[in-house]
Amino acid sequence: MDTTVKTHDITNSETGAGPSVEGLQPFLHDACVTLYAPSFAISHADGQIDGDADGFYHGDSRALSRLTVAADGIVLAPVRGALEGADRAAFRSVLRGLGEETPDPAVTLHRRRRVTPGHLEETLEVGNAGRRHVRVRLIVTAGSDLAPIERVKSGHARSPVTATAAGGGLDWSRDGIAVRLTSSPQPAAADPATGRLEYEVELAPGSSWTAVLHCEAAHQDGDQFPAPPAGSLPWSTPRLRSADRRFDHWLSQSAADLDRLRLTDPENPADQFLAAGAPWFLTLFGRDSLWAARMLLPLGTGLAAGTLRTLARRQGTKSDQDTEEQPGKILHEVRRATQNFNENFSLPPCYYGTVDATPLWITLLHDSWRWGLAPDQVEQLLPHAESALAWMRDHGDADGDGFLKYIDHTGRGLANQGWKDSGDSIRYRDGRLATSPIALCEVQAYAYEAARGGAALLRAFGRPGADRWEEWAERLRDRFRSHFWVEDERGPYPAVALDGEKRPVDSATSGFGHLLGTGLLNQEESALLAARLSAPDLDSGHGLRTLSSDSVAYNPYGYHIGSIWPHDTAIAVHGLVRAGFPEAAASLSEGLLTASAAFDARLPELFAGHGAATDARPAPYPASCRPQAWAAASSVMVLQSVLGLSADVPGGTLTVAPGFAEAYRPLKVEGLDIAGGRLDISVDADGTAHVEAPQGLEVRRQHMTPR
Repeated sequence: MDTTVKTHDITNSETGAGPSVEGLQPFLHDACVTLYAPSFAISHADGQIDGDADGFYHGDSRALSRLTVAADGIVLAPVRGALEGADRAAFRSVLRGLGEETPDPAVTLHRRRRVTPGHLEETLEVGNAGRRHVRVRLIVTAGSDLAPIERVKSGHARSPVTATAAGGGLDWSRDGIAVRLTSSPQPAAADPATGRLEYEVELAPGSSWTAVLHCEAAHQDGDQFPAPPAGSLPWSTPRLRSADRRFDHWLSQSAADLDRLRLTDPENPADQFLAAGAPWFLTLFGRDSLWAARMLLPLGTGLAAGTLRTLARRQGTKSDQDTEEQPGKILHEVRRATQNFNENFSLPPCYYGTVDATPLWITLLHDSWRWGLAPDQVEQLLPHAESALAWMRDHGDADGDGFLKYIDHTGRGLANQGWKDSGDSIRYRDGRLATSPIALCEVQAYAYEAARGGAALLRAFGRPGADRWEEWAERLRDRFRSHFWVEDERGPYPAVALDGEKRPVDSATSGFGHLLGTGLLNQEESALLAARLSAPDLDSGHGLRTLSSDSVAYNPYGYHIGSIWPHDTAIAVHGLVRAGFPEAAASLSEGLLTASAAFDARLPELFAGHGAATDARPAPYPASCRPQAWAAASSVMVLQSVLGLSADVPGGTLTVAPGFAEAYRPLKVEGLDIAGGRLDISVDADGTAHVEAPQGLEVRRQHMTPR
């Protein structure tokens, strides 16, 4: 998801003030993000909220742009800051020199943060562990610009809003959002003009002083996508104990983050979905929400059902060039208002500029059925599946050549409309940009899988058209083989895309991983791609590079031209296992675990692609979202791949085939879910699998032999 406005003018030539970052996307790699969707807070590692993307946000608006704590005349030295789950963080600082008789610190500030929907709570505790009586003036400075998220993301500052006094606190309001900051106890002095709250703190030896700040933010017309009620988690939380504790930690942190990324559909609050990620994408995204729900199917079908229904209610019904809506099409993203990035780039509140969300929706419905989604719930969604299938044929393949493709008809939207949607992502090996309309290789795999899955659903529920869609899929398979495959000195491989002249765009990319296990390829073709994915130009040792490092356009910091995306690697891991190449999957999985440890188990949206040959720890992509739904959900997809887990509840079977679990054995996971029943699996050190599954399911234990 790339909505970055880029500029090369970073010098303030008019003032002679030297380099400026105005107009550049803010960096986040060293930020602390606490969230409880639709709200989140971004601060420096020491807890201070001050500058760039820092702030307390609610529903795509920045409620506070500043919240700092200082001690008058005293240096506040940070010593520790850390997350405590997903929605809480704590920070400790020393008030240097205050009350000290030895080199040991005596007076400290403990700052604790908690985010809930529409609410930020900051607890400030000053403690005196010294032997002297101390006095200090504590100064809290708050401010707000009430900026929309796209304004922050594009690096353009907005003028501050002047606060008004309110019962010892501060109020701000503009453009339909109101913010109030209060304190208990009330400050000794409050100045709305500067946003300062001042406290006179006196502490005897061994005593402490506490103040609690509360910030409430609300839109006048309510939340676009409200938070779910407490205790309504639509999946089972797994508990993993493996020989590799990095895996356990990654899964645990991911589960906490995913919990706090949940939102609900106001048209039916029982339906939940995952917001794509914080800070830039904390809303409904078709592609991201679908992939994340699919990755979490081993934890239950509740999230998938809510995601499917939420998107089905907004499925396209008409052709609208301004929004890219078409009958049967699944949307790209939903926002509160139009996002205006510049005169050439703006997205409407409900934007349909995506080529892959529609086939992914069909496949999620099919896979949810296989994992045990109730037949009546599946059947209710079949008319939407039929409309989505028709979109692939009638609109996705607009020129009738048999391939799904995209072009931005608005002139103001996304130039690229697959998951690699930055403007420079689809390139030839020599670095040239591809021209639209573009048919992506992975989208053809999605379409093939959707047509086959859609046919299975139609046949199972006695609806017409199954044979027709199976034939459509086979024609696509044949056309893909004849049009996409190219060759270099290392042998044949599929081009990343066909361009507007239907010429293969011949770069080698991570898209290979999305083709495996879908049925689009035969065994020989799959083996060729498994070898490509295992080579060091793509397998970095920290995960899969989006573009081969041998490519002219390769940039380890390129958003889609050399960086590493955890979800992309996890999809490749799963595809390799499905296609019968567990050894290649094991290498990519190990890379993700190495990266997860480097990022304290909260894997970001993406990170730099330098690789293990030069960097022991991966370098951050500085503007990456963290947490991100599909990056967090990747932990479950990797676990599913390690276990070789697949379900066919309609057929009454569950398959467990541990294929590359050696590094994680012994392994035990409790609390998976199939068809609403509990599923526990353990794998002994010798590879023996033990399964406790609901009655009525035949458990098939298999040993995966590398091909």
